[in-house]
Amino acid sequence: MKDQNEMTRKEFEALPLRENWQEEIICDSLVILPTRKNHDSGYKCLDFVACSKDKMFRLSGCSDVMHVDGIGGYGDNWLQRYGKCPTAVHPIGWSIDCLKSGLLRIFAHSYQIKCGRSLSSFEFWAIPRPEEIERRKKFENAFN
Repeated sequence: MKDQNEMTRKEFEALPLRENWQEEIICDSLVILPTRKNHDSGYKCLDFVACSKDKMFRLSGCSDVMHVDGIGGYGDNWLQRYGKCPTAVHPIGWSIDCLKSGLLRIFAHSYQIKCGRSLSSFEFWAIPRPEEIERRKKFENAFN
């Protein structure tokens, strides 16, 4: 798998689209790929490249908005977890860097990214890596 930082914009654009737009995808980072296509809203469309150690593919191409940690920023499945709109949310530590190609990459330390469906608005959420879940358990047990 080619290093993301060594890829050109054309190489990112040439990656295949995900096979099923309704499928939820888990990846390590997302590269934000602005398109030249206009959205119905008047804004440009965004595409996103899901990047993992063993594969990369484009996700969308039709979204004009990206919602970090979902619409509202409450995280994945917040209604099922909290039963109501939460008053506080665990900090994630999102990072954005700029690849040599000039494209932006977003990632979260100790987390993977769960990507939602390819719709007009693109939602993605941080989900803890297994080692982060274990670290949190040890931290919580230290105070119980």
